[in-house]
Amino acid sequence: MKERENMLKEALREIQRGSAEIIDNQRIEKLLSAYFNEGKSYTVKAGFDPTAPDLHLGHTVLLQKLATFQKYGATIQFLIGDFTAQIGDPTGKSATRKTLSATQIQENAKSYKEQVFKILDSEKTEVVFNSEWINPLGASGMLSLTTTYNVARMLERDDFDKRYRSGTSISISEFIYPLLQGYDSVHLQSDIEIGGTDQKFNLLMGRHLQRAYEIGKEQSVLMMPILEGLDGVQKMSKSLNNYIGVADEPNDMFGKVLSISDELMWRYYELLSSKTLDEISMLKIGVNNGTIHPKKVKEDLASEITARFHSQDEAKNAKIEFDNVHSKSQIPTEIDEFNLDGPIWIAKALVECNISPSTSQSRRDIKQGAVKIDQEKVFDEQLQLEAGEYVLQVGKRKFAKVRVS
Repeated sequence: MKERENMLKEALREIQRGSAEIIDNQRIEKLLSAYFNEGKSYTVKAGFDPTAPDLHLGHTVLLQKLATFQKYGATIQFLIGDFTAQIGDPTGKSATRKTLSATQIQENAKSYKEQVFKILDSEKTEVVFNSEWINPLGASGMLSLTTTYNVARMLERDDFDKRYRSGTSISISEFIYPLLQGYDSVHLQSDIEIGGTDQKFNLLMGRHLQRAYEIGKEQSVLMMPILEGLDGVQKMSKSLNNYIGVADEPNDMFGKVLSISDELMWRYYELLSSKTLDEISMLKIGVNNGTIHPKKVKEDLASEITARFHSQDEAKNAKIEFDNVHSKSQIPTEIDEFNLDGPIWIAKALVECNISPSTSQSRRDIKQGAVKIDQEKVFDEQLQLEAGEYVLQVGKRKFAKVRVS
């Protein structure tokens, strides 16, 4: 009995780990208690609109939490919102979002499924598509759904309120989106739903509709914080170019993790690592008392994340490559090669070789001493590359071999 109580406490601690807010934590405790005492499983839902084909580590914060639930008896309802993606989630948007075609949605959904099982246990996961039950609702079912909530309460939602007050358009379909997300919880009879803090309104809608449709339960809600990107300030985002992609090459993934600050490292450990809270606490103590170097702790995190999405061998090779390039000032063994017509402006060459996003960024990098040719820094913004072979470098991780004809 005592052992089961300790296991329950540890499970609750790991499930609560890193969370921003939990609504109805008592119900989560009851579900876990039933699992430890009776072997009874329960369901945890997480919805993903397939609006982009590739995931980044920010998305995997939720996946890591789902994996934790699986460890403690949960069956995951991995919901791909193929129907709702056609509306577009209005959360945080200042304008009506563009809809996706059915073909785009199916391609993105396929990519999602390939990536998520690098974290989740496929045998404890049900992949479901909400078009399966929303399409059969029909016009009468949809009208019935809209009677469960009123416009005044819908406008209490912060992003809708701001747009309404500013006179910015809000489509009726955007009002329907949170209702449909909530109805997913009715159909699936979910015990728990998790999502980001920005999804609170939609997550609570699931509780409201489960009550309205009298299914005999109200889901608990667990919200996770938004993961900061490599800059440690703004949320991880492809548009801000501060992300680590799940599909990134091993060397890039390893190097990007090592580029984060020592302070941000602990945030990544808490939200992304499989290490327990006690193990992370011991690492912090070691760093604080000087018995463990923070670089070693960060390398371990980089290896763990790289191995998760690739393999242990590839993670080891990425570390070796990183050490060769950065510690020993060597050029990577494998870099992309380009043939360019010359003479060519250095700023343009960096763009043509895909190691700089624009000539203006190239010029800024040159001014800051971040650009090298054959491992020598370049400070001449107007430099023209004549015929020959060069190794171009921007920062510590971007390399290209170029032949100028």
